[in-house]
Amino acid sequence: MTNDIAADSPTSDAPSPAGEYLGDPALRAEWDQRYADRPQLWSGRPNGALVAEAAGLTPGRVLDVGCGEGADAVWLARTGWDVTALEVSGVALERATGHARDAGLTVRWVHAALTEAALPPASFDLVSAQYPALLRTPDAAAERALLAAVAPGGVLLFVHHAGMDGRQAHESGFDPADYVWPSTVTELLDDDWEVEVDEQRPRVAPDGGAGAHHTDDLVLRVRRLR
Repeated sequence: MTNDIAADSPTSDAPSPAGEYLGDPALRAEWDQRYADRPQLWSGRPNGALVAEAAGLTPGRVLDVGCGEGADAVWLARTGWDVTALEVSGVALERATGHARDAGLTVRWVHAALTEAALPPASFDLVSAQYPALLRTPDAAAERALLAAVAPGGVLLFVHHAGMDGRQAHESGFDPADYVWPSTVTELLDDDWEVEVDEQRPRVAPDGGAGAHHTDDLVLRVRRLR
């Protein structure tokens, strides 16, 4: 969903270009309304951390988690990746499919929540999660789903806004403790994983779009060894 997860999101509904939605209807409705409120929510350009970290990777199969309006998915497809893009909002997927079609690119679209999607296990050379709004659960379902999707030898790239994970609950109802952060993913790593990058760095942010006010990123890049 490549987003500022602290923003308010009222409810609505919208059709999807990618078939039946798998997941919580209320979650879909929240994001459909947020996208419907603007003709374009994000900048339309790929996230800087993804561009930087993917530069040295050999293109293969990639899962774009929370693809939003498709800027990352289009960039990945244009640079030679076989892209599967996952999103809960049907409104966002309509825009994303249009952008890919206009660019003459093929992307496999999945209209589902991460934990409900029927994804082939251990099959992606890159799993990219850029500022995702993934809710935490006692069984760490979202974190485990991210890790489970990575093929042996593949990479999970998880990027989020620095400084938000340690904040107190906001009066609007946003509580950082409710969401998945790079630190909650690293807690699950065992000897099958190698941490290649785990740092805070200045954000290379596209101009415009929601979330552009965030200045620093938390960047986690881990490789599955076996």
